[in-house]
Amino acid sequence: MSDNGNGMLRITLVRSTIGRPADQGRAVRSLGLRKLHRTVERPDNPSIRGMVNKVRHLVVVEEIPAGAGDASAAPTKKSAASNG
Repeated sequence: MSDNGNGMLRITLVRSTIGRPADQGRAVRSLGLRKLHRTVERPDNPSIRGMVNKVRHLVVVEEIPAGAGDASAAPTKKSAASNG
């Protein structure tokens, strides 16, 4: 875990919440995960770590060091209207 809290966590839902206790489903939803194999990035802080710990058997977590998110950012798509 990052000591200074500046890092990020990349969280991917790999197991379904069907048949799981309701509090685990709420934790997954609170993390912003809605569908299987979707990934979100959240700040590395104790509240997010607590939610991840509760559903650690349903998710895969990668730590992203502070500052690494800027270098690996994908270029944004241009809208079709701007091509014209």
